[in-house]
Amino acid sequence: MKIALISGTSGMVGMQLLHQLLQSSEHEFVLSVGRRKLALKHGKLIQIEGDLARIGSWEWEEKVRAESLGGAYHSVLSAISGKTAEIHAFSCLGTTIKVAGSKEKFYAIDHDLVIAFASWAKKLGAAKFLYVSSMSANASSSVFYSKVKGETEADLKAIQFDYLGLFRPSLLLGNRHEFRLGEQIAAIVMKPLVWLKLAKNIRPIYDYQVAKAMVTTANQSKTNQTEIVTSGQMQDLTQ
Repeated sequence: MKIALISGTSGMVGMQLLHQLLQSSEHEFVLSVGRRKLALKHGKLIQIEGDLARIGSWEWEEKVRAESLGGAYHSVLSAISGKTAEIHAFSCLGTTIKVAGSKEKFYAIDHDLVIAFASWAKKLGAAKFLYVSSMSANASSSVFYSKVKGETEADLKAIQFDYLGLFRPSLLLGNRHEFRLGEQIAAIVMKPLVWLKLAKNIRPIYDYQVAKAMVTTANQSKTNQTEIVTSGQMQDLTQ
């Protein structure tokens, strides 16, 4: 049994990724974790909610059982507890300093929650972890955002998954919940690169392309490696 674990489904890429996983014939079940449940029901989708900062101490089996009408998810619990499931974990967690309210709160989401989810996924037996990072990720950067993304990547490496995919998209195109003036201007200026298919590593990329690239990569035979997937490589995977 192949099971997907996913966090960050309320964001641009996360919503697209959830849609891709639910449509995928490869993953039999999708276990989504978050602060609250989405207004979405699907035969493959199991949603459990709680404080992600404390996910390591969740009674997650009880949460799953509470969602299981007539024991529908007994096979999922058995496969995970019996270590017979192939588990792929996907993290699309992320925010901005403006939305978070401070650098400290931003770090708590973009670093701490990602690492907490990854550690929990590893404990459950996840062999692969695929993370939406940033094109500018660099733990030595003087730019706080880039530095946090780089530190998160470094700490994910320390967890030692069989496969770690660090997806570094350029400017994302899609439907955001919040308005970001700077990104809107950049998208307008750079969108001709998309039309002309130029500079694929720096031109904007659509949220669904990132999501599709993540699912495609998860289903490939990749082990014993950490891989940085550039924006251009993501576009190549979705052609």
